Amino acid sequence: MVIESKPERRRLTAPGGTAVPVDEELLTVEHIVARTPLGPPPPARPTTSGGGPTWRQFLLVQLVLALAVSGVFGSIAYATIARQPARAATAASDANAMANMPGMANMPGMATAPVDYAHGGAPAAAPAATSAPRLPQPQVAPPIGQRGPTTVQVSLEVQEVQATLADGITYDYWTFNGTVPGPMIRARQGDTVAVTLTNPATNKASHSIDLHAVSGPGGGMNASMVAPGESKTFTFKALHPGVFVYHCATAPVQMHLASGMYGLIVIEPPQGLPKVDHEFYVMQGEFYLTGNSADKGLRAYSQDKMLAEQPDYVVFNGAVGALTGDNALKVKTGETVRIFFGDGGPNLTSSFHVIGEIFDRVAVEGASLEDPAKWATNVQTTLVPAGGATVVEFTTPVPGTYTLVDHSLGRTTKGAAAQVVVEGPENPDVFAPGH
Repeated sequence: MVIESKPERRRLTAPGGTAVPVDEELLTVEHIVARTPLGPPPPARPTTSGGGPTWRQFLLVQLVLALAVSGVFGSIAYATIARQPARAATAASDANAMANMPGMANMPGMATAPVDYAHGGAPAAAPAATSAPRLPQPQVAPPIGQRGPTTVQVSLEVQEVQATLADGITYDYWTFNGTVPGPMIRARQGDTVAVTLTNPATNKASHSIDLHAVSGPGGGMNASMVAPGESKTFTFKALHPGVFVYHCATAPVQMHLASGMYGLIVIEPPQGLPKVDHEFYVMQGEFYLTGNSADKGLRAYSQDKMLAEQPDYVVFNGAVGALTGDNALKVKTGETVRIFFGDGGPNLTSSFHVIGEIFDRVAVEGASLEDPAKWATNVQTTLVPAGGATVVEFTTPVPGTYTLVDHSLGRTTKGAAAQVVVEGPENPDVFAPGH
């Protein structure tokens, strides 16, 4: 066995008190023993195995070996510590190189907070709050009414846009036509629907569309996969009436959903839907962001939080407060209201409820549109699964502000709230405020 250590002069004390200088260079155990004067030999002791080393020689060898090994590990530790700044510099260089790769900084889920490797790998300071425009709200498609089957042309463009998600927080949304949810598509049972999906060359990612109203492989996903700069068209026959979710189905699907790529397609029965005074279009969705909840500025998608099903925000129509204040849903007393409500997910089931109202009728999971007599009645809260939808209807006999919520109420603190503002005369026969 050869033991290598840093050359230096050390002094050992041999048995008998003799101080011995030792050059720790490339030494073998035999060399160390041979170069160490041991003084007068001790009296011979009988052994059973012949002429081996004495117990004093054995102890000396162990002592010298221990000193040599400690020197080796000391040198290794010193070298390791000395190399840390270089390793930190290399890691920082690698991280900066990755962050500067084309498209990485602006890709949700790919950009990460800069890391301070020189101080234990802690994230660097969060960016300052920024401002960006809010996304516009999608319009409700007009009712189909009674007509024969026809071909319905649907044109959707993928728009990757930066907009405000919450106060002081912006996000790189992926959208259909620049809104979250995407445009409401409306057709009649028996129609042929021709869907054209365009992905501008200025975008960074490939996209597609899967419509839950489609009877066909992937819901149209394979037929509509478009890289930046491409456009594709496919057709399908609307066989079943109902309210269906559509969404991007390009991998990783959950990332596209959590970036805003979902909407509703309503397939009306041949006789259409009963007339109401107002129709509204609302969808719930989740956003999973890197960093801490207090961080301001541009935030990116977090795959880890998505997999843990721990969203930073649960919102209606793409942003905190998107349907409140000036953007609240507005009606008058005595009017009938229909809400097409969907859950874009990607993970959470919604317990949809309007505080202060009872749903007169609910098309549970969007079913039985062709026969309103089969709808549930007098419903307080309706479950809507991720990737599912419903229709709720109610009247508004009393003025005031009513709040739409996911009745898993912890989510209201994450943004799951919208408002219906009802204007008109008081109605004490139904509700009388206390005095």
